[in-house]
Amino acid sequence: MKQLPAGAILKSLTTGTMAAIGQDLPEGYAAAVASFLGTDARVERPGSPGACTDVEWTDPLDGPRWIGWGADLANSRFQGAGFAGMDVDSVPRLQLRWVFGLPDSDRVRGHPAVAGGRVFLGGRNGRLYALDARSGCTIWEFEALAEIRTAVLLSRGEQPSRYTLYFGDTKANLYAVDADTGMQIWRTRVEDHPGATLTGSPTLHAGRLYVGTSSIEEFTGSFAGYQCCTFRGSVSAIDASNGERVWKTYTIPEQPRPQRANAKGIQQFGPSGAAIWSAPTIDTRLARVYVTTGDNYSDPATDDSDAIIAYDLDTGKRLWSQQFTVGDAYNMSCNQRADGINCPEANGPDLDFGSSAILVTLAGGQRVLVAGQKSGVVHAVDPDRDGLILWQRRAGAGGMLGGIQFGMAADDQNVYVAVSDFLGPTRSKGGGIAAFRIADGEKLWHTPGIPCPSGRMRCSPAQSAAVTAIPGVVFSGALDGFIRAYSTEDGSVLWSYDTVRDFPQSVNGVGTRGGSINGPGPAVVDGMLFVNSGYGAFGSIPGNAFLAFAVNED
Repeated sequence: MKQLPAGAILKSLTTGTMAAIGQDLPEGYAAAVASFLGTDARVERPGSPGACTDVEWTDPLDGPRWIGWGADLANSRFQGAGFAGMDVDSVPRLQLRWVFGLPDSDRVRGHPAVAGGRVFLGGRNGRLYALDARSGCTIWEFEALAEIRTAVLLSRGEQPSRYTLYFGDTKANLYAVDADTGMQIWRTRVEDHPGATLTGSPTLHAGRLYVGTSSIEEFTGSFAGYQCCTFRGSVSAIDASNGERVWKTYTIPEQPRPQRANAKGIQQFGPSGAAIWSAPTIDTRLARVYVTTGDNYSDPATDDSDAIIAYDLDTGKRLWSQQFTVGDAYNMSCNQRADGINCPEANGPDLDFGSSAILVTLAGGQRVLVAGQKSGVVHAVDPDRDGLILWQRRAGAGGMLGGIQFGMAADDQNVYVAVSDFLGPTRSKGGGIAAFRIADGEKLWHTPGIPCPSGRMRCSPAQSAAVTAIPGVVFSGALDGFIRAYSTEDGSVLWSYDTVRDFPQSVNGVGTRGGSINGPGPAVVDGMLFVNSGYGAFGSIPGNAFLAFAVNED
């Protein structure tokens, strides 16, 4: 907590993810706690160091771009050669061009959108930044109500807005903002449950935003006085023009009802959970939306958790579900309290999905839906036969912070899978990346995790961040702070950069240091590589750096 600015702690206790706890504090206590625990920090604004004076703004939808979580409706996290602007030969010449420091932050979890010469990035301080892609100068800032953890979408707008940005915050608010000016167009709360949050990015298709909801109840369920649990994951279709809901469907059809009382006599509820932590995947051929779900939070366990679920795009009707781990009910009472007071009878194993499914069409026309689970297993199902399992292959040992965390990448032949298998900040095991052939699941190569540099504290080789692929290259960041480029042919390391360092020359004059790489993967656009660095959670290395690399042409 000492790594976090006081302002960020206060915001979390009042309007952010810890508001459920902060609301019970006497007047003035939240500010006192934030002041005692946090560091002093200030927010940089346009007009201070790093503000743009005159920057080019081209048509963002007519040229190289990365928009949303997966760069396409299939969530492939693959960037073609025309948009990537780099290849196997040029990647080794990547050099740091500029660094932007996110104020009031000890981690960088927002996924950028890059288009038209601009970068749009959300921060833990609730600010959305519009930056110039070539220089990193700040064009404008927008302040949301809470941390922006999702990716940013961009589309053609309606007058007076030429282009519109869409994103969510950790209080389950969804926003539309003018991409030219940073002015809010609309805001809507997707889910009213007090613990609801948006971690999975929205996906835009045919004028509708499809967004899944998750929650912090897996955490608050560990409190002895909490009535665990009443949140159910859901997927909603939102009209992109005005923010109005078109339909909403819960992942668990049954409403929570009283179950048992815990040892302190506090009523417990269920079923609950099956949150959606990732971006929905769109199937335009069948007019379907696919989501992956998390575990249950309380008894009884359901057949909706740890699953891929298909819904009708137009109506939200549930079409099919394929579950991969049965009886997975878990909250943090199970391993954070000696008495396990609210722990479900199943007690885990907490092997939910934290990443999106990827829809791939192979050369012969066969379609495959591929998903990676915290169990360490890659699953391939047939979307044209109601999720029939085609193959399952183990990529890692799996565990609560193990297996496949934030996402894989796929081209039209192979899927590239980075593995966390995180064992703690002082453990040397974990990490690794592999390639599997999508047609039959054959493992093509595997590169083990690379040990941490000697003496680096709070370090792990775990590779839990999402990966990104371009022709011939796959990029993967690790909790040790390195971003690496691997050959898609044999898994050899083509290039690496250690981001755990001070960056005194940040373009916006904010004190900046890199740390663990976790959560979103890098974005590759027009010869540049954009990387988040810093993840002050779960014992990892904190930081507040957003780095831009470019190919050195000399």
